[in-house]
Amino acid sequence: MTAEAGPAPSAARPLAGLRVVEISSFVAAPLAGMTLAQLGAEVIRIDPIGGAADRHRWPLTDHGASIYWAGLNKGKRSLVTDLRSPAGQELVARLIAESGPGGGILLTNAVGREWHGYDALARLRPDLIHLEIPGRADGSTAVDYTVNAATGFPLVTGPSEYEGPVNHVVPVWDVTCGLYAALAITAAVRHREATGQGSRLVVPLDDVALATAGNLGFLAEAALCGRERPRLGNAIYGQYGQHFTSADGVSFMVVTLTGRHFRDLAQITGTTAAVTALAAALGADFADEGDRFRHRDVLTALFTTWFREHSAADIADALGTTSVLWDRYRTFAELTTDPRVTENPMFTVLRQPDLGDHLAPGAPISVDGGHIPARIAPRLGEHTEAILRDELAMTDEAIAGLRGAGTIGTDSTERIPR
Repeated sequence: MTAEAGPAPSAARPLAGLRVVEISSFVAAPLAGMTLAQLGAEVIRIDPIGGAADRHRWPLTDHGASIYWAGLNKGKRSLVTDLRSPAGQELVARLIAESGPGGGILLTNAVGREWHGYDALARLRPDLIHLEIPGRADGSTAVDYTVNAATGFPLVTGPSEYEGPVNHVVPVWDVTCGLYAALAITAAVRHREATGQGSRLVVPLDDVALATAGNLGFLAEAALCGRERPRLGNAIYGQYGQHFTSADGVSFMVVTLTGRHFRDLAQITGTTAAVTALAAALGADFADEGDRFRHRDVLTALFTTWFREHSAADIADALGTTSVLWDRYRTFAELTTDPRVTENPMFTVLRQPDLGDHLAPGAPISVDGGHIPARIAPRLGEHTEAILRDELAMTDEAIAGLRGAGTIGTDSTERIPR
C-alpha cells in the first residue's frame, strides 16, 4: 500500500496516509512506532538480517518465540536487509525519501549512523522528519535502568529500613520516552503540513527522566528545601495511603486523598472515635492531607486491626460502599482471567503467528465509543519483497539479485525455529 493510495484519515485512524520508517530495538522506539501504527500510520520496521538485538528478548514461549517482540511490534510491516552494506543502506534511504507526501519520516534509536543521520537523509528529502532517541543528550549510551540509577528514584524506592537501591520493574523511562517520541512526530507532521518544512527531533531517554523528576517536584524539593525524599515503602508521599492484609492473606492498597475519603475509612474500620481522640492528643487536623501523612504510622496501626479481622471478601464489600480509593493486589496470572481484561473492549483475541491465540490490547484510547483493535505483529522480514516491489517499484529480477548478493535474506520471512 503506497502512501498516496492509503486510506483517508478518520477519527479512529487520524494518521492514515503517513508512512514511518522505524530502525529500532528494545522499548522506547518500538513503542513509539506501534503507537503511531495504532493511530493509522503505516509503520515499516527495518531490521538487519536475523533481527536486531531485541529479536529474542524475554519473555519467550516454550518454543522460543519472543512474546516481548510481538507485543511491541503489532500492526507494523517488516523489512530485513543487510544494514552494514551500501546496497542495504541505499534501500532504506530510498524507502524514507521516495515515499510520497505522507512519508519522509524516520524514527530510530540507532544513533550515530551517518548514512541515516539527518544531514544525509535531508539531502534526499528536504522536508524530512527525523527523530532520534539517544540514551543521553550528548549522544552517549544509556538504557532505562542506568538512567533510573542516575536519576535518584531507586534511592527513594522500597522499604524505609532498606539501605540499598531498589530498581523499578516497569521500564518507565522507555515507556514515557516512546510516548513523547510519538507525540513529537505527530506535532512535526502538523508543522510540515502548515509550513512545508521538516524537523530534526531528538528525545534523549535521560532528558525524559530528568524532566519528569523536575516536573514532579523531586529536584526542586531537594534544591529549595535541602532535603531528600524519604523512603516510604508502600506509603504515599504527602497523602495517606497504605497497604493492608486481610485475615485470609489478601493484600489491599487503600488511598485517602480527601477528607471525605479519610472519614469513610475511619467509619468502616470503627475507629472514628479513636481517630478523633488521636487528633486531639497530637494537636493534628486529619482533614489536612499533610497531617494524615505525618502521622501515617499511628493511623495505620489503628486501621490494621480491622483489616486483619476480616476476610478479603468482607473488606471488598465494605470498601465498595464508601468513597475510599482501593484495590486488591493481583498477580499477572490473575489479571488474565479478570473481567478488567476479559470483558474490556480494548482487548481482542489476536491470532499471532508463532505465539497462538491470546487476548491482546489495542490502543487504550477510546474513539467515538470504540477502541482501535490490536493487529498482529509481522514475522521478521515478512514484507521485505512486497515493500521493495510495491514501494520502490523493483522488479522480481532486481529483488532476486539482492537476495543473491545477500542484501536481503534468502527467504523474505524469518521464521522462528521450533
